[in-house]
Amino acid sequence: MSHRHFSSCSLAVIFLFSAIAPAQTSRPPAVPLVTHDPYFSIWSMNDELNSGPTRHWTGKVQRLTGLIRIDGTVFRWMGDSPRNIAALPQKSLTLTPTRTTYQFAGQGINLEAQFLSPLLPGDFDVMSRPVTYITMTVRSQDGAPHSVQLLFSADASLAVDNRTQEVTWSRSRLKAMTVLRASNFEQPVLQKSGDDLRIDWGSLLLAVPDQPGSSASTQLNYDVDAQFNKGTPLSIDDMDVPRRADRGTELAAMFDLGQVSGSAASRHVLLAYDDIYSIEFLNRWMRPYWRRKGMTIGQLLETAEQDYGNLDQRTRQFDDELVADLRRVGGDAYVEVAQLAFRQTVAAHKLVADIDGRPMLFPKENFSNGCISTVDVIYPSSPFFLLFAPELLQAQLEPIMEYTDTGRWTYPFAPHDLGTYPKANGQVYGGGERDIENQMPVEESGNMLLMFAALAKIQGNADYANKYWPHLQQWAEFLRKEGMDPGNQLSTDDFAGHLAHNANLSIKAILALGGYSVLADMTGRKSEATTYRQLAQDMVNRWEQMAQDGDHYRLAFDKPGTWSEKYNLVWDRILGLNLFPPKIAETEMRFYRSHMNRFGLPLDNRRDYTKLDWEVWTATLATNHDDFNTLIAPLQRYVNESPSRVPLSDWYSTNDARQSGFQARSVVGGVYIPLLASPDLWKKWSSRAQPAAAHAGGN
Repeated sequence: MSHRHFSSCSLAVIFLFSAIAPAQTSRPPAVPLVTHDPYFSIWSMNDELNSGPTRHWTGKVQRLTGLIRIDGTVFRWMGDSPRNIAALPQKSLTLTPTRTTYQFAGQGINLEAQFLSPLLPGDFDVMSRPVTYITMTVRSQDGAPHSVQLLFSADASLAVDNRTQEVTWSRSRLKAMTVLRASNFEQPVLQKSGDDLRIDWGSLLLAVPDQPGSSASTQLNYDVDAQFNKGTPLSIDDMDVPRRADRGTELAAMFDLGQVSGSAASRHVLLAYDDIYSIEFLNRWMRPYWRRKGMTIGQLLETAEQDYGNLDQRTRQFDDELVADLRRVGGDAYVEVAQLAFRQTVAAHKLVADIDGRPMLFPKENFSNGCISTVDVIYPSSPFFLLFAPELLQAQLEPIMEYTDTGRWTYPFAPHDLGTYPKANGQVYGGGERDIENQMPVEESGNMLLMFAALAKIQGNADYANKYWPHLQQWAEFLRKEGMDPGNQLSTDDFAGHLAHNANLSIKAILALGGYSVLADMTGRKSEATTYRQLAQDMVNRWEQMAQDGDHYRLAFDKPGTWSEKYNLVWDRILGLNLFPPKIAETEMRFYRSHMNRFGLPLDNRRDYTKLDWEVWTATLATNHDDFNTLIAPLQRYVNESPSRVPLSDWYSTNDARQSGFQARSVVGGVYIPLLASPDLWKKWSSRAQPAAAHAGGN
């Protein structure tokens, strides 16, 4: 094959599943409700929405409450309080990529509660809006008329990091809606950084559109409950401010539906968060992307309300088409995993605008160390963004490249991170900018070159790589010297510790150099392209000899009798490099089939734990349905049976499905890699992204 361009014959959809009835996740470990960014991310971690409190992804209680009054009797449909009120029986839960829908029934009525976070990754304006629509629809189940009132409330503690902080609140009127606001009294904007933190600046907002029988108020929760129990509209706001968050102040909306009989009655609210400033990058404060043209939060809420019907339709169409493609490529088990990963992937990022309006996307390394813009977190999540909006992957790489351009990063390999979320002011991992001891030199350099190569493949040009060529060239030279047989160092699986002669890390280096050779060719550097292509091919030949271990290939070149998932090998097919002989993947796949546990394939021979993202990458090496399904089916069991009730953990035990560590991380976006393996599907979805070319308006 010529190395002048990426192959157009990279891994096609080799097997397609038959179209059958949609499958639903019967019991996800945690259910996404409000999912926008690392601070505005609320989940249900129970089987029933009304059997426990809603929580921030960290597990801290962030209470949303839903009540319904049917013919004078009050029931809970969301949350576990008031405890003296019975729960309305939950009948079903349905998940799609962008929405969560619960069905409840009792006392002759049916209640549907729907949470829509319209995270359309190809539409940056919509995706960046911190607004979730909560829609409550009531129908008579027995045909008889029923008097029904609904209540939705959000605890003011959603605006603080801990409940000892003081909150203040207010109300305002916008076009055809009432807006309740709760804020931390002190407003320490961008002052704290870390992992187990909630936002404590900006404002929580509950927007209540003018609808028949509606009333809204901010009061202590027991006052709200007392008024709702009586069936009376909510009274004037309690003005005793500020007040400690643990006093239980709620932003509440009540709807009197009157008599519900023949036709359904529906009401909705908008739950939003205005963080004003989102990220500190190289010591400058950056506003959320939706503010880049000067839009205010009031204008955003009015626009979001006007767009509600259209977005409801757009997201339904998006979900239906995406789920159909997921099912065609991977079957029902794959659908369950991928659609649960969708909102989690986006919600671990914050999309902001640079001073010229350009998008910059910052991921947080959730439940690990809280780092921001971690290269080996961007790498596993990259398939999601390469599929839906390649410009968003570029928006993640840009801050790293700008940081590297400052000259502060003096090492010949790529950096690991930009700081601790939300402060992206320079690397903090390992020795930071000062010590080489605990870095990931081969890992991060290989990751960067592979992501630049993937961007060039789907964009059809290497202009972005050319902009930063001296850095890419330096990293390629480092991999030429150090990548074939890596020294004792960490890889992205740093929880496993240092490892020398890592065969899978060597694969990454080799393929990164292959990708670099194509980038060189695409930018007119023909001689360099030839040199690096030949170098990569020679390294493959050496790799095969060094890693061979009978019926499989080793974990480390110097350790016979060991094995590991060779997940990095997937890029050889996706990028169309065709450097490694097909027999290597085929040999590994046969070996993997004989080493499966109930909940998946272990990462390597040392422990029983695994990584969800890497399992799907490894499954994508399959060339037939049976091999693919053998690796994917256990992941469906893991999702449904894990005793760890947290947003999808990517690091878990393959024997008992328990979380080993990590939760709510963006790396689960890596489960979308099988769609990159179909050139037609990759092109279809990526071509729909709306380019953010018009960056009018600064910060």
